[in-house]
Amino acid sequence: MKEALQQCAAMIGKELSHLWRARARVAGTAAFALATLLLFSFAGGMNADLLRHNAAGYLWIGLLLASTLSLGESFRVETEHNALEMLLLLPVRPAAIFVGKAVGNLVVLLLVGLLMIPLCVVLFDAAPREGVGKLALTVLLGTASISAPGTMHAALASRARGRDLLLPLLLFPLVVPCVIAAVQASRACFTGDAMGELSSWLAVLVGFCVVHWSLGALLFERVVED
Repeated sequence: MKEALQQCAAMIGKELSHLWRARARVAGTAAFALATLLLFSFAGGMNADLLRHNAAGYLWIGLLLASTLSLGESFRVETEHNALEMLLLLPVRPAAIFVGKAVGNLVVLLLVGLLMIPLCVVLFDAAPREGVGKLALTVLLGTASISAPGTMHAALASRARGRDLLLPLLLFPLVVPCVIAAVQASRACFTGDAMGELSSWLAVLVGFCVVHWSLGALLFERVVED
């Protein structure tokens, strides 16, 4: 157990170090997500109530679309330089490689999601009535529920010829329930939790995180070795 935790910590450190050197990946993902929000603000017209009501949906659609850019890039270096095969030759458990990659993807998506919150406030007049903390927690759980299956499918699609097209086709059907739960929780944060449903949606997101991260750690070895 101690060895497994040490391997996970080492892989997480490697991924965070790589992210720091490749900060353009975060900047490009954030730029795409923010541009998506701008397009939604123009498409909504001048109806302030409609924009405010749909702000949560716009936030998560923009984040989901932007996630494909970051997830696809997460394995590009490994596939181009055969680094993944070399990692598998080391005495490192595939589950530790998965955790490192998934945490790296989570950090990118979380940073982008947190950057999108103030833009939602400005563009859609959607100040979080339940507080920024609860909205940030929702973004954390929602991005965690996307990053784990996203890492799995990015690894699966990384060696395919049409990987940039294949990744969203594989990922989107799987994470739609997660995105729906994240939208509902975010809407409760933006418009007020009058019905007391926020905690229920957060519990659903926690359940998705537990299932996706557990399955990812168990199945990643088969994905990368096939």
